[in-house]
Amino acid sequence: MIELSRRTFLHLAAGAVALAATPALAAKKERQPLITRTIPSTGEVLPAVGMGTWQTFDVGAAEAERAPLREVLRTFFDGGGRLIDSSPMYGRSEAVVGDLVAAGGWTKLPPFLATKVWTRGREDGIAQMNESFRRMRTERIDLMQVHNLVDVETHLATLRTWKEQGRVRQVGITHYQVGAFDEVERLMKAHPLDFVQLPYSVGVRDAEKRLLPLARERGIAVLVMRPFEGGSLLREARAKPLPALAAELGATSWAQLFLLFILANPAVTCAIPATGKPAHMAENVAAMRCKLPDEKQRKQLLAAIGA
Repeated sequence: MIELSRRTFLHLAAGAVALAATPALAAKKERQPLITRTIPSTGEVLPAVGMGTWQTFDVGAAEAERAPLREVLRTFFDGGGRLIDSSPMYGRSEAVVGDLVAAGGWTKLPPFLATKVWTRGREDGIAQMNESFRRMRTERIDLMQVHNLVDVETHLATLRTWKEQGRVRQVGITHYQVGAFDEVERLMKAHPLDFVQLPYSVGVRDAEKRLLPLARERGIAVLVMRPFEGGSLLREARAKPLPALAAELGATSWAQLFLLFILANPAVTCAIPATGKPAHMAENVAAMRCKLPDEKQRKQLLAAIGA
């Protein structure tokens, strides 16, 4: 596994992550095994914190715009991260990821590239996915997902063929609305999916009712989008002191506690917070060196935020 460089971590997180101010806790966090999960359909092991790119990687070609994102990626890989999720819906994000990953050369393990198809019609879907290959500078995409279930049956038929041909390794579906969960459930039962991507957080726990248990039953990996609800959870928690639970888990921030709550559900494969700030990325990947809360501790966290 890729170890997070202590020197790099402290440099990037200074003034932003409390871990940097607590050397004893930092050393303990470095020794804690990385939290990983196994993809049920393949047996492949993934680090449990990945990276989303919505809004954060939609930038131009100027060095001033891309330099911070280069450090975000460096921090991500140094911290053991692998899965990067994007979409043609996210403006220039796919191309920015492709350019920076190709130019980086800082990771021993290849990134796990995930993106989506977001259009209607078989031919338009094929054209869009081919463009994603070009933008991400790869001949094979690890995970191709049907974004928000748009023309889902058409694209899943194409992706089944592409998976057989080896163009994509795994296939999935996504939706960001709880109101779409009935249709997501139907598709999880009807198709041999490798992944499903859905919203889940301390504030939005609807997926616990049916979809997460169904994912375990069907052997479907789960990507969790919006773990911080677009940052609103962090803004609301900022005024509250960290509960004593944080020290028990080795966490130093609300962001880490919120990620640990999600990852404590055994159905979750990988949470994918998005950030364009290296210090925030250092905080996110450091959550993988914490301890997972048990059910009692999860309830304590919910009580601490008034959920």
